[in-house]
Amino acid sequence: MTNKGVVFLFIVIGLYILTLLIEAEIALNALTFSGKLLYQILPVLLLIFVLIFVSNLLIKPDWVRVNVGKGSGLRGWIVAVIGGILSVGPIYVWYALLKDLQAKGMRTALIAAFLYNRGIKLPLLPLMIHYFGGIYTLILAIYMTLFSLLSGILLEKILERRGTL
Repeated sequence: MTNKGVVFLFIVIGLYILTLLIEAEIALNALTFSGKLLYQILPVLLLIFVLIFVSNLLIKPDWVRVNVGKGSGLRGWIVAVIGGILSVGPIYVWYALLKDLQAKGMRTALIAAFLYNRGIKLPLLPLMIHYFGGIYTLILAIYMTLFSLLSGILLEKILERRGTL
């Protein structure tokens, strides 16, 4: 935990103690709500830690550099696009995993493309075809894929110009 994280933690604890001293019922209600919320998100947090643990075991920095790193070329774009389309589950689970992959050398452009392509949901494509037609669905999927590539390229160029990449 960084210094800012520790400071924030102590501020929150201090506010709870202050509230407890001023109005105990409000503090207890807040603690009960926080406990219930923690209980609800605990399975997701555990899933995130498991995914990061498994990715650290299976996905080595060399694999990341070759397949989605700076020199990955077309292969990296294909992995990012297909990975984004095939990814399932809540988006916040993927943030932690993508941050870990970025630390191992994954390009920012490919992260953007991956996240953009999460908008193409394979299980929902038949329903979309039913309501809007096959041609519309195909064109939309192609446009989303193309704009994911453009978005990734532009993001990387902007970050390079700003010197934050």
